[in-house]
Amino acid sequence: MHLKRKFDTEEFAVLAEMEPPKGVDVSNMVTHATRVKGEVDAFVVPEMSNAVMRMSALGGAMILQGKGMETVMQVNCRDRNRIALQADLLAAYGCGVANVMAVTGEDPSFGDHFQARSVYDIDLLELLRTIRGLEQGKDMAGIELSGSPEFLVGSTVNAGAKGKSTELEIEEMNKKIEAGAQFFISPPLFDLSAIQPFMKRVEQNKIKIIPTVLLLKSLGMARYIMRNVEDVYIPDTLIDRIRKSPDKVRECTLIASEMVTSLKKEGFSGVNIATIGWEHKLPEILDRI
Repeated sequence: MHLKRKFDTEEFAVLAEMEPPKGVDVSNMVTHATRVKGEVDAFVVPEMSNAVMRMSALGGAMILQGKGMETVMQVNCRDRNRIALQADLLAAYGCGVANVMAVTGEDPSFGDHFQARSVYDIDLLELLRTIRGLEQGKDMAGIELSGSPEFLVGSTVNAGAKGKSTELEIEEMNKKIEAGAQFFISPPLFDLSAIQPFMKRVEQNKIKIIPTVLLLKSLGMARYIMRNVEDVYIPDTLIDRIRKSPDKVRECTLIASEMVTSLKKEGFSGVNIATIGWEHKLPEILDRI
């Protein structure tokens, strides 16, 4: 497990989101991942993010693992009951996927199948405890397993989210740690000062915080996030920088590279690069680091 070794040796880990296709043609996903295979430590495979129907995270992770690339498979509470969640986790480990990330999952009303009924049979803390139980050799019914998995388990934390109580976020994070989480990925970060109050309250050498660096695609996207996404803060100076640039796409790519470099210099455990459909820009971002 290359990612676990990076965490154990306190090296800076580079993660990159790799969205499975909406269909069965995986050629683009595999091509984009292969191009940065030597620079990315593990690919985070989302489980139908924004409640948009796609190939499952399990399928996407298995395909990339089969190509020799380490993955972090998202597991969410939205779509499956406790039986199916446990079955997917066992299948993942049996197929070589040893890193998982437990998330709640966005409500189906935000996605392309808004008529779908959400499941939420268990909540996020219960999901984390379920993973720990499987590792200890028993399922949720208390029945012994024939061989147990050994996962590196991650989850989410709203570190740096505007308008949120730092104390409450740390309290929630500690509950997840007690339930079995070993590392945390934060929402997109565009200003280091936004996350500093949170980081001053945690021991960075003990708790692995992985901020997300989101590749902006346009000035309009930046403005929309600034006005409408409550967990993400984009400073006015960055908006103005994009506005003044003659090549806005190049400027957005440069901003992403600079943020990754800053996170590494500040001693963070790693970074999660999210390009949301612009995976072809990953080499450009990484080459500048």
